[in-house]
Order: sequence, then C-alpha cells, then structure tokens
Amino acid sequence: MKTIDPLEISPRAFYKHMTASVAPRPIAFASTVDSQGRVNLSPFSFFNMMGIDPPIIALAPNRRGADQSQKHTALNVNEVPEIVINMVTSSMVNQISLASAEFARGVNEFEKAGFTELPAVRVAPPRVKESPVQLECRVFDIIEKGSMQLILAEVILGHFSDELFDSNGQIDQLKTDWVARLGGDWFSHTRGESLFQVPRPQMGIGFDGLPFSVRNSRILTGNDLGLLASVSALPNLQTVKNFGQLESFKRLVDASESGCQYMPDLVHWEAQKLLHNGQIEEAWLLLLQVC
Repeated sequence: MKTIDPLEISPRAFYKHMTASVAPRPIAFASTVDSQGRVNLSPFSFFNMMGIDPPIIALAPNRRGADQSQKHTALNVNEVPEIVINMVTSSMVNQISLASAEFARGVNEFEKAGFTELPAVRVAPPRVKESPVQLECRVFDIIEKGSMQLILAEVILGHFSDELFDSNGQIDQLKTDWVARLGGDWFSHTRGESLFQVPRPQMGIGFDGLPFSVRNSRILTGNDLGLLASVSALPNLQTVKNFGQLESFKRLVDASESGCQYMPDLVHWEAQKLLHNGQIEEAWLLLLQVC
C-alpha cells in the first residue's frame, strides 16, 4: 500500500491520483450565460446530485492550473446564478471534448462544438437539444475553497427524453448510454455488459452470522459472502436434510470420492456457481451439507 500525503507532492500530481481513483464520475455539460447574455458551454466531472427534497446538484469548477484564472462557468454563475446541466451520452462525447477546449470568454461553444441551443423554460442559459436529460437549475450558494468554487444549485425543472422511459413511466437504465469520466484521457460507458444489479440491502444475518467454515472459505469471495450474509435466516434443518437426499448432491459426493477431491472445497465451488446465478437459497442448502 502506497501512502501519499497531499501536502508532500504537487497538487496536480495528487489530482491525477484522485481522478484515476474516484471514478467513474458523471459528467455535467453545463450551460451558463454572463451578464451580457453571452453563452458558455463546458463539461465538468467534478459533479453529482446531492439532494432529493429539494433536488440539489453540486458542480466544482477549479481554477486553471496554468495561471489560476477562473473558468468561464464560475465567472458566469457569479454574474447570473442560473445553470442548465445537460447529461452526456456516447453519441456526444467527441463534441463534448471539443467544447472543453480553452476558447476565449464570449465564444459560444454551442457553435464551436456543433450543438443546438434549445431555450430553457425558467432560466436564462439554453439547453443542449442533443442531450436526453436537461436540468434547469438555480444557484443558491457558491463556496470557494483553495482553487475550487463549489456551486450548489437547485433543480427547478427537468426535461427527459421520452425514449428513456419504460412502460411503468420509469427511466430504464438499459435505454441509457451515459458516459463517465475516469483519469487521464479515459472515459467509460454505462451500458451493455457494464451494467449489473445489486439487490437493495436487507437486515440479513451479517458476516458474523456465517458459519466459520463459510466465512473462512478458500473459495468464496467477499462478494459471495455478502450475498450469503444478506439472508434473514438460514434454511431450517429439515430442508437441509431433504436437500442432502437429492440425486444432484449424491452425485457431488460421488465425484468427490472418485476424484479424490476435498469435499468442502468442491461444495464451495458449486455453491459459488449457484450464487453467480442468483440461487442464494440453493447455495446455502449446499453449503450447510458440509458445515
């Protein structure tokens, strides 16, 4: 383990470690206007949602490393405390990169990067037509700390593409194609095989409720144990006994005896396969045969 004190290396060096580690990060494609009505459009990955009631977003433009000057977004929201957050998909990512270039203040990145301005309903900055989600926000606080300006804004109106919704009126993650930021020049997709589900937590038996042989398994991973520990109770003794009479378990015993394999390890391997298929109860019934 490499331990690094941020005070002992340059801020930019520690920044590289942080952005490569605190990842992936959602990207805010932020549109703002200055007091003259000039539009700015810039992407930021120091961004996330922070509140529910009311809905709050946080965005943190940092001063430029070269000369410590403020980003145009930060300058604009100090003049006109309104912002539109446009979410980013893979179909936009190269245009997003172009918009992040250091154009002079007053240059409209909508025009430079080929995006379409769409009037907002309640705020002055325009929306990005090509973005499937656009959040109109009103800035209520700006906190300055070192090189950062932390912008806190309330979402006062949201626009969501009809194509994102399922039959229940909820956004279907399988219909999204969000892009997230990593370190350096790296980005990631949130689609296809990258997506997976984790059941919402329940008051399970916990790791301390796992039998010793399971908790200290040489086969089962921490994720496997997490699934096992999420059950509210272990199967009852009769159900365990009944499972031991099944032909599938007897074949496992035979395989162990004929192949000179260590039975507990063989059981743990098979239980792991069941867990990966979402068969948590079956995995427990199998594990309890050798506990």
